[in-house]
Amino acid sequence: MGAQKRLIRTICLAAAIAVSSAANSAFAHQTETQEGVASFYSDRFQGATTASGEPFDQQALTAAHPSLPFGTKVLVTRPDTGQEVEVLINDRGPFIQGRIIDLSKRAAAKLGMIRRGTAPVMVTLLD
Repeated sequence: MGAQKRLIRTICLAAAIAVSSAANSAFAHQTETQEGVASFYSDRFQGATTASGEPFDQQALTAAHPSLPFGTKVLVTRPDTGQEVEVLINDRGPFIQGRIIDLSKRAAAKLGMIRRGTAPVMVTLLD
């Protein structure tokens, strides 16, 4: 039974690595920049555990992305204002169609989007 569990765990881990690698590769091969809409986390998520296992901190410069590996650094730019912020991907999301990144409140403030709630952005890989 122990060997079977280890085999299943190994297969699952290999599949997760393959999906993550393929997703990152797809991002890089299409273009190193994605365009879409950014949003930011509600205050109710403060302290909640992110998908990477870290506690969420509204004051950290972090973000959620659907497919980029945890630890990836990206530059988020508002083309309409030129404001930009560098963030570290440590969570998954956003889970609303049309949105490409979910930012911490501090990152959203640097982009001047707190009052608005969402903003058009370009997300550029830095790693």
